[in-house]
Amino acid sequence: MSQRSGVPGGLAAGSRIALLYDELLGETPDLLDGEVQRQAIAQALIELGHEPIPIPCDLDLAAARERLRQCEPALVFNLVESLGGSDRLMPLATLLLESLGLPYTGCPTAAIVATNDKPASKRRMRELGLPTPACRRLSGREAKSFALEAMRFPAEMIIKSVAEHASVGLDDASVVTVDSEAELAALLDERSRSAGRELFAETYVRGREFNLSLLDGRALPPAEIVFENYPEGKPRIVGYAAKWVEASPEYDGTPRTFEFSSDDGPLLERLCRIAEACWDGFGLAGAARVDFRTDETGEPWILEVNANPCLNPDGGFAAACGQAGIGYVDMIGAIVAAGVRPGE
Repeated sequence: MSQRSGVPGGLAAGSRIALLYDELLGETPDLLDGEVQRQAIAQALIELGHEPIPIPCDLDLAAARERLRQCEPALVFNLVESLGGSDRLMPLATLLLESLGLPYTGCPTAAIVATNDKPASKRRMRELGLPTPACRRLSGREAKSFALEAMRFPAEMIIKSVAEHASVGLDDASVVTVDSEAELAALLDERSRSAGRELFAETYVRGREFNLSLLDGRALPPAEIVFENYPEGKPRIVGYAAKWVEASPEYDGTPRTFEFSSDDGPLLERLCRIAEACWDGFGLAGAARVDFRTDETGEPWILEVNANPCLNPDGGFAAACGQAGIGYVDMIGAIVAAGVRPGE
């Protein structure tokens, strides 16, 4: 793993580590998952010999600031994924930590901002020479540049949230076929209004789905999401039900595998190199994940860069670490050791 100047990897035993987390605004499976994650990390920190201190964070940043000052942590383990129910506000947590001069785990503010707006992150991927599907959005500075992308109609597209994560709102109806730019714009407008958040459209890539986890810049073993027992015509996507609704056929029908044939070797190596290029190009730190699809020719396309992946013991990131021989407690220890300092 890479070494960085100023990394608090040598925290003394018994160091106080603040667990900064966003307070739940509901009881949906994706939100409740955050509580499971926090408890697991707290236990891992105890096993590492540290003292975890849970500190809630919401839109009252002054209150969170005072809690952090009273805690006087040696490090903050940043678990904030949204504020006030909006993933767009995620960077406010790291900005707060930087204003206090506190070292923290995970990606710095610049990386969170660069990856949080998905269409904007695709623009950065194109600048880096990395493959990502063409997309459309109705607003934002990127709209004109993406309008220049060649697209043939009719086009099969997938409608996604610009800034919300965890596959919120993603289901079979998200995959659509449109006959023109005008029809696509009207559909985006209608669905954005209905959802109450900005949506964008991305070229739907039919093929295999992979994710590549990175721990302190090291590419972990690639995982493939296998679509089992999907009827003909059903979109093969990892939607909200596949991720969170345990009683759904999508949840049971999308197992993760790390088993590949020797023929997949060159593709897996390429996925690792592309993911590492994303790590460097977006200035990621600590832990991150890059999601891919491959097309009918086997070419990989980046779907998104996740600067704040799930760290649950039964999640994909921990599973990839396990494949690399890194246990859960050691994984948390590595993330702590890679903690960033403000301004790095």
